[in-house]
Amino acid sequence: MEVQELTYDEKLKFVTVIAQPIAGKKLAKKIYKLIKKASKEKGNLRNGIKDVQSKIRKGERGLVIIAGNVTPLDVITHMPAVCESKDIPYCYTPSRHDLGNAMGVRRGTLIVLIKPTKEYKELYDECLKEIESLPTYC
Repeated sequence: MEVQELTYDEKLKFVTVIAQPIAGKKLAKKIYKLIKKASKEKGNLRNGIKDVQSKIRKGERGLVIIAGNVTPLDVITHMPAVCESKDIPYCYTPSRHDLGNAMGVRRGTLIVLIKPTKEYKELYDECLKEIESLPTYC
């Protein structure tokens, strides 16, 4: 049996209510590309609620990408507030499985912290600029 890949618009149907600001199709593609580059070297990427939250609270900086289709919702509802309190840019992407695939793992991941390094600085800055320009609805 062949598994069909969902389109970006189909994935948006499964996104939770709080997933704002959400990356558009082009930005999501750039983010996945950035995650793929960052995951090549150990230490450039943090993933998982516990790891990302502890590193942010200890002062680590970077871009935070949160999966938009997380259930139960209570698992990640506090993360935007944590990011805003530390002035760290964040956005949502439609699928946790796409986040995991970009990292090179079979399982999905709920949240990723991408640290800036010179290997992918240009792509990082491009994503950062676009994420900061996304509209937020409070």
